[in-house]
Amino acid sequence: MPDVGARVWVVPGGHIPFPSNGPEPAFTSFDEICVLNASDTRADAQLWFYYEDAEPVGPYAIVVDARRVRHVRVNDLIDPEAVRLDRPYGCLLRSPVPVVVQFLRQDTRLPGVVALAATMAHPA
Repeated sequence: MPDVGARVWVVPGGHIPFPSNGPEPAFTSFDEICVLNASDTRADAQLWFYYEDAEPVGPYAIVVDARRVRHVRVNDLIDPEAVRLDRPYGCLLRSPVPVVVQFLRQDTRLPGVVALAATMAHPA
């Protein structure tokens, strides 16, 4: 299969909603990075997070096996430090092989309301 995607992706509009309403984990608000690796080579990707008032944090290691997809909840990223809740951030993903990246948000801040939004990340 020919290479699909790009090696650098940007998500400028991250913001993990907080607090959440409803039973966990189904109704926990989250941001999620979805990575498709259609190549024949494992993608050892790295994520970096940029904030309005702090230095970038990273790298966060993300492995996506060859010909696989991986969904990573940003809320679950804790090494080198937990991604900050309820703060705007931008995210940069670098991969040694071309991948395709989608961004997803679930917002459950309002009782009884589950808002979902998804968009493609920007290939750089």
